[in-house]
Amino acid sequence: MPLDPSAVAERLAGSPWTVAGDAIVRDIQVPDFLAAIALVNRVAQIAEELDHHPDILVHEWNHVRLTLSTHSAGGITELDLGLAERLDALA
Repeated sequence: MPLDPSAVAERLAGSPWTVAGDAIVRDIQVPDFLAAIALVNRVAQIAEELDHHPDILVHEWNHVRLTLSTHSAGGITELDLGLAERLDALA
């Protein structure tokens, strides 16, 4: 079940994540393209552990955009917020 938008906003207060429709999004800038790909690989390892997979976009050669949403629930869930917290440790 998706979380109430006010609960999501409260949990994300002060974090680098923003709400975009029914998802949360974070852009991470790294030094170069190889660092971007290394970050994607680390994100993939955590996503596999949790069996919850974000949308990942590498853009501008050194930026990685992560988008989290629980599509089966139709929005943002605790699973997304938990994955976001784990991914914050990588940045």
